[in-house]
Amino acid sequence: MNWGIFEGLLSGVNKYSTAFGRIWLSLVFIFRVLVYLVTAERVWSDDHKDFDCNTRQPGCSNVCFDAFFPVSHVRLWALQLILVTCPSLLVVMHVAYRELQEKRHQEAYGEDGGRLYLNPGKKRGGLWWTYVCSLVFKASVDIAFLYVFHSFYPKYMLPPVVKCHADPCPNIVDCFISKPSEKNIFTLFMVATAAVCILLNLVELIYLVSKRCHECLAARRARAMCTGHHPHGATSPCKQDDLLSGDLIFLASDSHPPLLPDRPRDHVKKTIL
Repeated sequence: MNWGIFEGLLSGVNKYSTAFGRIWLSLVFIFRVLVYLVTAERVWSDDHKDFDCNTRQPGCSNVCFDAFFPVSHVRLWALQLILVTCPSLLVVMHVAYRELQEKRHQEAYGEDGGRLYLNPGKKRGGLWWTYVCSLVFKASVDIAFLYVFHSFYPKYMLPPVVKCHADPCPNIVDCFISKPSEKNIFTLFMVATAAVCILLNLVELIYLVSKRCHECLAARRARAMCTGHHPHGATSPCKQDDLLSGDLIFLASDSHPPLLPDRPRDHVKKTIL
């Protein structure tokens, strides 16, 4: 693994995350990825080799192992971690796309042409939706995998002995799992960390939505107050502050342009990306 590239991706994701997102990122890459890479693979490396059944019937041990372990814990965790971390990288790619658009705009129109984004990393417009959708996707993936684990292994526990009566076994045979206690400890640890990550995603989602609703309500109150104080449509500084509170594109200059009451969109345009 190239840790330099890995560190760069982590710093990029951490830069555009909220406080809850940074805690989630630390939890995922310290208590899930590193634990998986350092210990979990070694614990489950001998699961098939040391799965013994009290019979010498050819093929019975393989059939019983496949019946009880339809999918390995290690492979399920690997797929889960890949799906959980990909949405965060999409946020970084969206910010990089914004920065590229801003760079092209500056090259085409120069400094006198204004700026497309005041802050490409600010969660407004399409970037806000990308971030929110990434939270929903990450929480959904963890919930889905917890359900899958519970379906394959009830209560997430592995018994020391399992009974198997699948063909070609001659009768009901006893099969013994290697190191069941150690595997149960790591399984419960991974389940607990996944549950905490789900909680952090939901808390961050509630925080972002409530903050956005609060900003919208504050903008409506400010607009209502300005309308009450300027009933004849006179230019109000409140209107200018309200429009500048979002992620805006300045087409003329970097300074705040004058907002005309009849045609304000000649100067300012909302971003959609």
